[in-house]
Order: sequence, then C-alpha cells, then structure tokens
Amino acid sequence: MHSDPLIIAGRTFSSRLIVGTGKYPSNTVMADAHRASGADMVTVAVRRVDLTKSKESLIDYIDQSKIFILPNTAGCYTADEAVRTARLGREVGLSNWVKLEVIGDEKTLFPDNVALLEATRTLVKEGFVVLPYTNDDPVTCRKLEEAGAAAVMPLGAPIGSGLGIQNPNNIRIIKAQARVPVIVDAGVGTASDAAIAMELGADGVLMNTAIALAQDPVAMATAMKLSVEAGRMAFLAGRIPRREFAAPSSPTHGLIGAADTQRLQLERAAGGQRREAAPASESARGWGPARIDK
Repeated sequence: MHSDPLIIAGRTFSSRLIVGTGKYPSNTVMADAHRASGADMVTVAVRRVDLTKSKESLIDYIDQSKIFILPNTAGCYTADEAVRTARLGREVGLSNWVKLEVIGDEKTLFPDNVALLEATRTLVKEGFVVLPYTNDDPVTCRKLEEAGAAAVMPLGAPIGSGLGIQNPNNIRIIKAQARVPVIVDAGVGTASDAAIAMELGADGVLMNTAIALAQDPVAMATAMKLSVEAGRMAFLAGRIPRREFAAPSSPTHGLIGAADTQRLQLERAAGGQRREAAPASESARGWGPARIDK
C-alpha cells in the first residue's frame, strides 16, 4: 500500500490500526499479536501497570522502540478520577498522551459524556494530548474537538460486544464535520467490521477484545491489519454509486442482432408502431417480409 500515514497531534503513525493489551491468554501471545497486527500504537490501562516495577509487567512485552504506548483511563467513573489517572500515567513516564475514558454505566460501559468533556478540558489545559472515547454522537464529538481533543474516538458498538458498526451514518456525519482524526473505538468483532469502519471514512480503528479473545489471536491480528488497509484503500479509491437496477458491464454495440434490438426498443418507445416494410437488409437475412416493388 502506498504511504498513507495516520497523523495525530503532529505525530506520524504508519499503521491505522491501534490495538490493546488486555484479555490475552498470555503476555507472549499479546506480543506476537502486536507484531502480526503491524500496529505502532497500543493502549495500556494505567491501572494494570505495576508502578513499583517490583515484578514483570506487560510493559516488558511491548517493544517501545517500535510501538508507542497510549495510556488509558479504563475503569474511571468520574472526571476527577480520570484526570488523576492520566496524571499518574504521565508521572511514571508512560506518556502525556491519554486515551480518555469516563464510564457512565457499569453494564453497557457507555461513556459519561458530560464528565468526559469536563476531563478533556482539564487535561488539555495541563498539556495532555487527549483522545476521548465517546458515543457515536456527532454533537458530543464536535464539543470534544472544540474542547481541544487531538482526535475523537466514537464507539462502533458497546465495548467487547463484537456487534460491529451499529450506526454507520453517524460515523459518516462525525467524519464529515471533524477537523481532527476520527478513530472508531470499540465494538469490532471481525475483519469485515474493521473494513467497514475504514470504508466509512474513519481515520483509524482501535480494538482489543476482537483480537485478544479470538481462538487464534495472532491470526486475527493479521486479518485485522489487512482489513484496515483494504478498507482504507477502498475509501480512497471511491466506491461506485449504488443503483436500484442493474447496469451492464459490457457494451451492447457490435453484438449480433444489437441493431434490431435497438430498432424494436425505439419502435416501442414510439408507441409500438412498426414500419410497413422491413429494410432490404432484413429481408435478405430472412428477418422480415420480402419487399415487393409495385
């Protein structure tokens, strides 16, 4: 694929696929899946990192010479809690970037968008590069961008549901109005879901469960890599318009009997009136009555 990098806050990423670090059967499988995905940015929940460095951590399995770590505030239910978690991630040297999550409902894991906006404003003022996870709501995405978010990350479906893109038109609207990258985050279940997200115009896709809990995480990571690339290429290529009826892919000009078919169509269009005598050429071929000169 030609060079088509993802650029967020001035930083360039070669891959438009962002992956997570949770739910894998082992850290070794996680590392293998990261390599297979081709991703050069992965999310890490600050709460899952051993800040004391007293034992082996999943961070030890991330090749930071090739992969950028994006801390996230997973598990936070208030703006204050999310802000404190982001600050902690920066203080321990993870990054001043943050995937900002403020959960509003424990069952659906839908975000609390009021608290999310509050936390975004606070962290942007403190110099953070904020990538907020939000609903697929164009109004909220616009407000987050106005608050200084470096990208907006609308969900495709509830976290871990694997339902795919539930409101494709909302993603189109969000992308059409956004001046920052749009990353579809959450709900992807398989490769076709990722391709659809990219075909809708999303700048990238973030996923974790779809890869980590697949029967073969490494194979699924490879599939996701290819689907994101294919979806992006299809979007840039420009799909054909949808039509209600068929359109022939081959021309009818030059086909045997094509002239006669065209003549009949013209006659029907004229009200079904046929000429009294067929042309001599038709008579010669036996397709009409012989012309009799009087």
